[in-house]
Amino acid sequence: MANRDADRDAEFTDDFALAGTPDAFQRLWTPHRLAYVSKGQGQVTDEASCPFCAAPQRDDETSLIVTRGITCYVVMNLYPYNPGHLLVCPYRHIPDYTDLTVEETAEFAQLTQIGMEVLRDVSNAAGFNLGMNQGNAGGAGIAVHLHQHIVPRWGGDGNFLPIIAQTKNVTGTIGDMRQIIADAWESGAHRFREQQARTVNEREA
Repeated sequence: MANRDADRDAEFTDDFALAGTPDAFQRLWTPHRLAYVSKGQGQVTDEASCPFCAAPQRDDETSLIVTRGITCYVVMNLYPYNPGHLLVCPYRHIPDYTDLTVEETAEFAQLTQIGMEVLRDVSNAAGFNLGMNQGNAGGAGIAVHLHQHIVPRWGGDGNFLPIIAQTKNVTGTIGDMRQIIADAWESGAHRFREQQARTVNEREA
């Protein structure tokens, strides 16, 4: 009976269905993402459960905060697309870009500009992806609290690893990158303000 059953298995089973058969995917062990992916958008429902509201209440190193402004702050992305991936967040728990006040909008934009300046300095970034995903339908990971991505890019970073091998190479730890960017922030902000002043003077001349 057992032999007959084994013979019939061949009628319904092929090599691709067998456990351990190689496929096209590389598997990266990321258990730290379980808390995020297991609950999705439902895990953040109000200010009490919002990580962007909680982060400023802790010290910078614990929360991965790079710098604090008056109305907004800059934090490392816990799940970076590239080394140095930053998020600019308002302190207020608001979901939409149109909810920002004029003052918040100005600082939100300025912190983004300084972040780009600093990333060019510390990692020789050749380009950037800037973006805000608005709402669940817009692909926001946490839709209830506005945040803007600053993703540094380099020539050739879209090579065979992510495109063919489906593997992303992130070359720096988040903690180390936070410290490097935080240490360079003031000098980057100073250069940015000097450039702004020169631009104003040139316009008035």
